[in-house]
Amino acid sequence: MVLMAANWFSRLMIYIKEFLSFDSFWDVLRAVIDVAIISFLFYRIIRALKDSRAFQLIKGILLILIVAGLALLLKLPTVSYIIKAFISVLPVLLVVMFQPELRRWLEDIGNSNIRSIFTGSGRAADERIDSMINEVANAVTAMSRERVGALVVFERSTNLGEIIRTGTVVDANVSTQLLRLIFVPNTPLHDGAVIIRGGRIEAASCMLPLTSQTHLSRELGMRHRAGIGMSEASDAVVVVVSEESGSISVAVEGILKRHLTEETFERILKNELLKDQEEKQSKLRTLTQNMFMKGKNNGRN
Repeated sequence: MVLMAANWFSRLMIYIKEFLSFDSFWDVLRAVIDVAIISFLFYRIIRALKDSRAFQLIKGILLILIVAGLALLLKLPTVSYIIKAFISVLPVLLVVMFQPELRRWLEDIGNSNIRSIFTGSGRAADERIDSMINEVANAVTAMSRERVGALVVFERSTNLGEIIRTGTVVDANVSTQLLRLIFVPNTPLHDGAVIIRGGRIEAASCMLPLTSQTHLSRELGMRHRAGIGMSEASDAVVVVVSEESGSISVAVEGILKRHLTEETFERILKNELLKDQEEKQSKLRTLTQNMFMKGKNNGRN
């Protein structure tokens, strides 16, 4: 069996060398690493831009490139001239359109280690999350004292694109003033939930699924039932401020923690959101160590 596998692998390597003009195994390995790095970078970019306005812009640019190809194929001189003129200034347009994203990415590169550039984790991300939590905690505390109802959802691993599409896109930095302004009674965005994605307010006035639990207390209103339902349908962390009592609650994995003090509420947010970052870093660290150990063992064999 071992000889058959070795013979099959040898034939495969000979075929790859002849078909792709590789001279040695190391040429093949370098090509695989090259393709893997580019594929990973494209995956990270698409994942970061998915369900955002930037992703819609990219789809528009791809459509223009397709039209340009068809114009060249059909030999349409006027259309080809206009599209070529647009493509010539496209790099400048991309820098202008994606200036906020590029700035945050470059700041992360400056504040993070090499691993953080590719994973989006690290000291810069932790500091950004901690600052966001402080802003949210200040806003929630103020709304609790004033008995203003609020519903805030923190997206984690589960993509909430469908929920975001039910509301109004905001795409703004998280701030105490903005959150309080959104939930002012009788304003256009106060009814519904705010979705926070990647440390930014992605959308407001979003509709959440209600829980199907029937044994809940009658004291719980629609906000609490929506918060529990959202935490059941995803791994999101949901914050609820009661309009009647001003009490602060947090829903995680279908469990609602009620009547939280300011300190307890902030501690729960940090435990859940910063823990999520630490788990991502731990998984990557374990994967890297396993790959290193496998390579070391193969080298010994």
